[in-house]
Amino acid sequence: MALDKPYADIPGTTVFDAEMSRRGYPLNQFCMSLMQAHNRERFRADERAYLDEWPMSAAQKSAVLARDYNAMLAEGGNIYFLAKIFSTDGKSFVHAAAKMTGMSEDEYQAMMLAGGRSPQSAATGSAASAGSATGASAGSATGASAGSASGASTGSASGASTGSASDAATGSATGASTGSATDAGCHRYIGGED
Repeated sequence: MALDKPYADIPGTTVFDAEMSRRGYPLNQFCMSLMQAHNRERFRADERAYLDEWPMSAAQKSAVLARDYNAMLAEGGNIYFLAKIFSTDGKSFVHAAAKMTGMSEDEYQAMMLAGGRSPQSAATGSAASAGSATGASAGSATGASAGSASGASTGSASGASTGSASDAATGSATGASTGSATDAGCHRYIGGED
């Protein structure tokens, strides 16, 4: 039985539901393998060979090689797992979020510190709205919950859900990195049964 998806038309958002979880399982398992230092070394030495050890689709492998995080999300990647890739590359959540929204890191941080973007701008498809206006796991109405990246890192529901996991995964120390992961993660978990 197909999953009813009343959320399928949220502008600029890839919703991580049960179907996406199944689709992305090999991609997300590959990402988790990067938690081990010897796997990170093998991946850095020959990315294609390491990826070929995983039963990922060609589209998933291409997205990883291109570091196209939006394509990885569309292929079932979960932002918390994808963090292992940009962490392996020595990049922060701010870097990944900026790349996902088509902005420079400075532009992205300034946008988040100014309160993020509105759902209306996400619907228009502007460069500043290429990501999501919805929260990550916490299901908040706005990406930064508290209205700023620093608010997201200091106790909003979204910040609380991403703070320790994302910062530990990336080694990032900026409050903006947590807010950006929440907002531009373009990702919410929606449970469901088939």
